[in-house]
Amino acid sequence: MGWIKNLPEKGTAAAAEPLFFVANEWQFYDYGGKILIFDTQCLNGRQAFLPGLHSHFINRNSMASNRELFQKLLSDLASSGEVVRLGGGLKRIEDQHRKGKLTARERIDYLLDPGSRFLEVGLFAGDNLYNDEGGCPSGGVVTGIGYVSGRQCVVVANDATVKAGAWFPIAAKKNLRAQELAMENRLPIIYLVDSAGVYLPMQAEVFADKEHFGRIFRNNARMSADGIVQIAAIMGSCVAGGAYLPIMSDEALIVEGTGSVFLAGSFLVKSSIGEDIDNETLGGAVTHSEISGVTDNKYPDDRSCLDAIRKKMSLLGRPESAGFDRITAVDPAKSSDELYDVLPVDRIKPYDMREVIERWVDGSDFQEYKPDYGKSLLCGTARVEGWAVGIVANQRKMVKSGKGEMQMGGVIYSDSADKAARFIMNCNQRKIPLVFLQDVSGFMVGSRAEHGGIIKDGAKMVAAMANSVVPKFTFLVGNSYGAGNYAMCGKAYDPRLIYALPTAQMAVMSGASAAKTLLQIQVASLKAKGQALTPEAEQALLREITERYDNQLSPYYAAARLWVDGVVDPLEVRKIISMGIEAADHSPITKRYNVGVIQT
Repeated sequence: MGWIKNLPEKGTAAAAEPLFFVANEWQFYDYGGKILIFDTQCLNGRQAFLPGLHSHFINRNSMASNRELFQKLLSDLASSGEVVRLGGGLKRIEDQHRKGKLTARERIDYLLDPGSRFLEVGLFAGDNLYNDEGGCPSGGVVTGIGYVSGRQCVVVANDATVKAGAWFPIAAKKNLRAQELAMENRLPIIYLVDSAGVYLPMQAEVFADKEHFGRIFRNNARMSADGIVQIAAIMGSCVAGGAYLPIMSDEALIVEGTGSVFLAGSFLVKSSIGEDIDNETLGGAVTHSEISGVTDNKYPDDRSCLDAIRKKMSLLGRPESAGFDRITAVDPAKSSDELYDVLPVDRIKPYDMREVIERWVDGSDFQEYKPDYGKSLLCGTARVEGWAVGIVANQRKMVKSGKGEMQMGGVIYSDSADKAARFIMNCNQRKIPLVFLQDVSGFMVGSRAEHGGIIKDGAKMVAAMANSVVPKFTFLVGNSYGAGNYAMCGKAYDPRLIYALPTAQMAVMSGASAAKTLLQIQVASLKAKGQALTPEAEQALLREITERYDNQLSPYYAAARLWVDGVVDPLEVRKIISMGIEAADHSPITKRYNVGVIQT
């Protein structure tokens, strides 16, 4: 490539104008429609040699537009969702219909108010987790927040097309997540039960621990004591420990001919005590509605049972309010559709997060807090569908501090952590819900950062966020790495809802950095054993490690494990924030905000 004369000092943007962008160890310059990419580690003073291994040209005109790349991600999201929504497949759906039963999703569709919104939670739960067991689409249970007779509520429906609705480990985790939503937000919860009980081949992973199957019944009891309405409909099998879920609800309804509930089915009764009895006589609708009194009423089919639930929901008293402020909603002044242009699919490309925020908030009106200080984090207030929100977001473009120092996008510095902590405290003081928009590489490192007290300032931000009493909502817009994930309200910090965009990546560190680190560890281990790798073998090993690690960066990998509640189109973000705050408004804040002991 040759020499480039009079290059600027590393990290500045002067010589080869215009600077296209700077990211990690790479700098990108635009030369007449082509992008020159080179490794900044080649930079020495004001000259740099650009060896072929460290630099190359890309013709920008041949590259697909960002919108085209984004549409490909959305197409993949839609097709993946369509497959998951089929549950156990068309044949098993037909089997349900032959039995006179609706599927889980059909039951939810019929139950919810016509034309109303439904926010699904955990669509991709279980994705690729149980391939050896034949798969467990959506964890074998459909959960979400919707509206029944005008009342916002949580709905849980077992999917009998997936292993007869048996409880896999992820199914228990997903049910607990649904109950958590009901408890945190004091929302009524409706269970549409149709399950064969614990999936026995994996019982050791779902039975005995604190966050296993038994926690569900504990939550039933706690919610009842706290006055949170629970209505259950037994629409299929309800066996063994699972029998307690509907019976520990406030009301238990049952469908004739298909619904049954018992601690042990007829086969186990026969083998245990020698009694010969059929399941309907043992625990069917007539038995429990007329003889045992276990269920409250019986209905001839799914639809009449769901109609009864709608009537019961229409009689509920008015919920309390937390008092979050809402006015008439207006659309963003800047088109939300332009998000596909301004939010880069390429994870190393910088962008101005303000442009993203302004396409999510009402009127594109974002009132920024301390705009000239701590610029690598954006903090400010806005409205989303009329609701007042406080936003904390990573700025992904290079910024210059008040001292004239360049700061990398996506990195949290001491000044930005200090600003965010103060802003979070203000939002708690003013009872404004918080929204975190993550595209974070982590906290700044190095002697200057350490001497400046980055750990102290980061800890202050974490303390302010972790102790928040206002509801928090988190979106993984791009990168979500290391301690940055924690400080920006990752899953461990109790966001009411947490969703990822298809552009998101979550891990301890970036794929390239992790792959190089893991390679070094493996090479050192082999050398300790007296084994050496050829350069070709080392590159092959690096590719293998990178591929494996990159798979774990995927938002679908996180969604499969319920580290996030789902993967969504950017155009869904306003709806999620609005429905989330509406849900949170059912739960008055009773705890005083206290950040505890923090270093100042």
